[in-house]
Amino acid sequence: MKYTQSSGQTNVGPGDWFTGTVYIDGIRNPDDQSAVGCAHVRFTPGARTVWHHHPKGQTLYVTDGVGLVATRTGVREIRPGDVVYIEPGEEHWHGATPDRFMAHVAIQEADDSGQVVTWLDPVTEDEYGIR
Repeated sequence: MKYTQSSGQTNVGPGDWFTGTVYIDGIRNPDDQSAVGCAHVRFTPGARTVWHHHPKGQTLYVTDGVGLVATRTGVREIRPGDVVYIEPGEEHWHGATPDRFMAHVAIQEADDSGQVVTWLDPVTEDEYGIR
């Protein structure tokens, strides 16, 4: 067993990964014991990721609020208890609705080179407004 005590540190999401204010509590990073990384991510109303994709896919588990998850073909509302699996290489974004907070646990696996995500372009207001 490996035990990691909580650092109690919440980080603000970087501006090149998110639009709006996002708070991230790291749960685990990929290491020599496991390629799995995950974090609890909290989005303020209107906040969202930029377009991105994961080499081994991503699973989101919604813990609170109301959010949106989108691929290049459409947008879907997500709520507490929902689980979303995004396929490897599938371009997507996720975040809060304009008037609600949303939080999820994001789980992804690193590829052989240690990469877990490729960040792309910001979501436009038009892309975000499609519901």
